Amino acid sequence: MKKIWILIAVITVISCKTETPVDYAIVSGNIANLDSEEISINSYNGATSKKIAVSEDGSFLDTLAWKTGAYLIYDGKNRVKVYLQPGNSINVNYDAKDFENTLSLSGVGYETSVYLLNKSKKQAELMGEGMAVYELEEDAYKIKFNEIKTALTDLVNSSEGISEDFKAKEIRNLNYEHISKMSIYERYHAHFAKKPEFKASASLLDGLKGVDYTNEEDFNFSDDYKSLVSAHYRAESIKMKIKDTLENDIAYLKTVGAIESEAIKNELLFESAKYGITYTEDLKDFYDVFMASSSNEENNKVITESYNKLLTVAKGQPSPKFVNYENYAGGTTSLDDLNGKFVYVDVWATWCGPCKAEIPFLKEVEKQYHGKNIEFVSLSVDKAADHDKWKAMIAEKELGGIQVFADKSWESDFVQDYLIKGIPRFILIDPQGNIVSSNAPRPSSPKLIEMFNENKI
Repeated sequence: MKKIWILIAVITVISCKTETPVDYAIVSGNIANLDSEEISINSYNGATSKKIAVSEDGSFLDTLAWKTGAYLIYDGKNRVKVYLQPGNSINVNYDAKDFENTLSLSGVGYETSVYLLNKSKKQAELMGEGMAVYELEEDAYKIKFNEIKTALTDLVNSSEGISEDFKAKEIRNLNYEHISKMSIYERYHAHFAKKPEFKASASLLDGLKGVDYTNEEDFNFSDDYKSLVSAHYRAESIKMKIKDTLENDIAYLKTVGAIESEAIKNELLFESAKYGITYTEDLKDFYDVFMASSSNEENNKVITESYNKLLTVAKGQPSPKFVNYENYAGGTTSLDDLNGKFVYVDVWATWCGPCKAEIPFLKEVEKQYHGKNIEFVSLSVDKAADHDKWKAMIAEKELGGIQVFADKSWESDFVQDYLIKGIPRFILIDPQGNIVSSNAPRPSSPKLIEMFNENKI
């Protein structure tokens, strides 16, 4: 610990003596009773991430030349939100076994992080337990979130030590948060109140009328504003889809590609493409539209790498293999064991809600195609720690087909070779081991049976 404080002192002295502005923030601290040799610090969207080594005595320190904003420190169990900007030196201390009662923040610029901590506590207090707030009737819901907005505005205005610039941005952010809560009410209330036909009043969305979707400063500061901007262009892209008869993803890329702000355009394009390219039905068109629209060379490089890798798992290419995966029924199974039959692979995990939603439909398809020239393989990417949970769910849900457990979860060669970044994911392979579709329709989609019919299964 002594060495770390010496290092902080040295950095501080150097910073004071140089005329060059500091372009990094310092994160340090001590975590007692930590069962790990490292922690991670990540941006909210996961795009920026780093592991930080923790010494035997629980101390850690790193310098981060990242853009100004809120980040999450995570030790595997506990999360601490910190606000970083160049020149900050945030010190984080707590006992991992008593996080809530021992967390303390200090250092240069720590006050903004304290505000974010207090904000989270106040929101949780006012929102109440679980999702009950979304079961409220519309008038009560509006009253509740007006109360939350007022309380949080009072909190930021009364918080000491934070800059006026941050306060101004945060007050705008609280307004965006409020508008977002009004925007989601209809579908959330329909779900949690079990009213599938529910429709909210049109006036609930009046706040959207005053939103300027071109504000780069707010786009960089506020995740809720960013979500509103994205939703706005999603809605606009539907008009283009209908007018020009385009697929949803292509229409969105083209709509976003016309945004004048390079910063907003490039980020929305990349956020959509880094996962969307692995799901698109027209890989070349998707890639060409993205490249014609994006002016960020680093983003272009990432998407090009994905594109080139996806070409290796295009229709007609030999499928990547899985070898000696544990079979729930006993022994091991490899893809080559299934040569001579079509293979429909369901990549899933026990924690994945959308995966579990497909189970009843998968059972029906398996029943319909029982005895035909096709095998149904459910390939779990659960972590090794959840192995027993995997076995229990197979028994509980009476899952059929061939149930296998990937050897290294998301890092398994089969998963990496297919560039799978989200689940559920479905793949159809022909009897010769060649790919029919690396993005086959879900069991719940009528298009799956159409694909089976086209291949005379």
